[in-house]
Amino acid sequence: MVHGADPVPSFQLRTSKMFWIGNVKIQNPLVLAPMEEITDIPFRVLSRRRGAGFVITEFTSGEALIRNIPKTLRKIRFLDAERPVAVQLFGSKPDVMAEAARIIAPSKPDVIDINCGCWNKNHALRGEGAGLLRDPDLMERVIRAVVAAVDIPVTVKTRLGWDARDIRILDIARMVEQTGAKALSLHCRTRCQGYKGQAQWQWLEQVKRIISIPLIGNGDVKTPQAVQDMLATGCDGVMIGRAALSNPWIFRETLHYLATGQALPPPLLQQRVADCIEHLCLAVRVRGMNEGIVRFRKYYAGYLRDLPHAAKLRIELMAYKELQPIIDRLRLFAESQPAVCLSTS
Repeated sequence: MVHGADPVPSFQLRTSKMFWIGNVKIQNPLVLAPMEEITDIPFRVLSRRRGAGFVITEFTSGEALIRNIPKTLRKIRFLDAERPVAVQLFGSKPDVMAEAARIIAPSKPDVIDINCGCWNKNHALRGEGAGLLRDPDLMERVIRAVVAAVDIPVTVKTRLGWDARDIRILDIARMVEQTGAKALSLHCRTRCQGYKGQAQWQWLEQVKRIISIPLIGNGDVKTPQAVQDMLATGCDGVMIGRAALSNPWIFRETLHYLATGQALPPPLLQQRVADCIEHLCLAVRVRGMNEGIVRFRKYYAGYLRDLPHAAKLRIELMAYKELQPIIDRLRLFAESQPAVCLSTS
């Protein structure tokens, strides 16, 4: 486990919507989805600070873990400030997944999540991720192996089915609960849809009726109102993915909306720049100067979206290789603009 970050206080939700994953209390229904190359330590820490009730790491190959691949081993690190946090595993071999879970266990994540929903053909066509939906017996063996290997609560993330002709989520959901998994996350699309088309939230209500473990919904959640609407299906939590990248304040805004029924005013331009700098500094602290700066480039769009002259500014920022010049340029930009609120929706 990585140590050294300042403690991060959780956002205080003024509603009673909380749930348990096994013996792990999730204080509010907002979950940060696992996203490859996005939900790294800095992103997860700041998502918790801004209101996420539960965060999940980038997905991690069980095969690579047992081979001690350094890049993969770095993916399972996390800070205490992120808790409750899940490490997500993917793979299709029960024995390998069980051994990978045992490798993870000493770092004591709150949860181990099994990815049965990744639609990328590099994984799904090899029988991993959503590819397991084509072999429910194998999926069951994988889940049971991981559950048996560790004392940590195990959860599963999946999709409706392989394609529109093979939607089998009701049978899958029953099986997931019977394996001893402690929660189910459901992206309401099929594997063949990827991110296309509209997520079919009506399945959440049907799944919730047949399982007693928590159900976390996912898919097309872009606004606080969408979170409220998804919760109305009866699911216990709502998983937010790409919207958290394009709007880094979505968790804070959503908690305010759930508690008050009113939209939270978006942050001032100067606050947006200050938050961007905070994220960048944490990225450098965790990853080092070069890697931290290079990997951070994907986040500028969310922080600077819709700001005047943002495109030109982003081009300038891409050229810097040291932290201080980036901070200086961002602060100069903030000082040169009027202190107005800008939409983050």
